[in-house]
Amino acid sequence: MSVVDLTRTYIHDLWELRDKRMDGYPLMSSPWPAIGLCFGYICIVKLIGPAIMKNREPFQLKTPMLLYNGFQVVFSLFVVCLGIQAGWFNGYSLRCQPVDYSNEPKPVLMAFSTYLYFCMKFVEFLDTIFFILRKKDSQVSFLHVAHHAIMAVYMWPIVRFMPGGHGSLAGLLNSFVHIIMYGYYFMAALGPRFKRFLWWKRYLTWLQMVQFFVIAIHSVQLLVVEDCGYPWEYAYVVLALMVFFLTQFANFYVQSYLSTPRVNGSATMIKED
Repeated sequence: MSVVDLTRTYIHDLWELRDKRMDGYPLMSSPWPAIGLCFGYICIVKLIGPAIMKNREPFQLKTPMLLYNGFQVVFSLFVVCLGIQAGWFNGYSLRCQPVDYSNEPKPVLMAFSTYLYFCMKFVEFLDTIFFILRKKDSQVSFLHVAHHAIMAVYMWPIVRFMPGGHGSLAGLLNSFVHIIMYGYYFMAALGPRFKRFLWWKRYLTWLQMVQFFVIAIHSVQLLVVEDCGYPWEYAYVVLALMVFFLTQFANFYVQSYLSTPRVNGSATMIKED
């Protein structure tokens, strides 16, 4: 059998392992649409968008940003509520939780919750689009773009093959963090008069780093619990991602809040937006 035939056989056998409950959902027929959207996102925010805005005045997007951030808060809260109703802190085991592929109400609800979380990764591309339209190009960092693109691609196999179980805690925790994060952005979009209420900006980064650490510790249990019923390979993938995100966010925190560049010989803290 040739290498091509072996590859086709492997892909066919792998595809047969998919969660058939997800058949028919948008973006679930193949990984290529999700990959294509991420590639298009990178091209727009790194090439096309800045080129279009180069000689234009920045847009004032107060109302669209208020609507968007408000929607993100409500939707993230909805996903958290679904995840809890479907099992987390409501029957799911924090130590070892296999995927339930049955058509019972709670497993189906968990799968749907995981799919909604996946879809929101593409809606979050608007974060960067708003930066481009407002000519906040300094905000479109490697960390920002990589985080959005990686998460969208990473979530596809999770939803396609194991939408629920042990790994779904990460989506619930991240949605909880987004409630707070987009709540902050909503207040910031209200205008300068609310700036005095936004002293806790730096703690958002702390919260995100704590989230990554908790997810890493939770996933590594798959390597020590026998016969968990959830792919142990997931732990290595998550650990690699969490180490990457932790180091990048820690570097961002140091550069944004702890660095003291000198101006005219005196130390000054980096100014926040």
